[in-house]
Amino acid sequence: QVQLVESGGGLVQAGGSLRLSCAASGRTFSRADMGWFRQAPGKERQAVAAISWSGGTYYADAVKGRFTISRDNTKNTLQMYSLKPEDTAVYYCNVRVSGTDYWGQGTQVTVSS
Repeated sequence: QVQLVESGGGLVQAGGSLRLSCAASGRTFSRADMGWFRQAPGKERQAVAAISWSGGTYYADAVKGRFTISRDNTKNTLQMYSLKPEDTAVYYCNVRVSGTDYWGQGTQVTVSS
């Protein structure tokens, strides 16, 4: 059974940094795409960043130049710099393998102004 465990959320002042990690277990992830989504109160869940099994990356326009995603076969990391209050949300780790999406439980990121 696939399990995704997130860590690294918290409270930070605007301009600060946080690093989110997602540890994956339960199967082989060498061909999995990994990423992060976020959901702010009253808003839909939206993609933040993703990295394919071959290393290709995607970033939402709102985070380009500030966030960096990296991975190995059992973990992916989202390094967040220059955080803004509008980055406040619950961040969810996502892994897609063989057409199936798996989700972490979510970790809260709060950026104070």
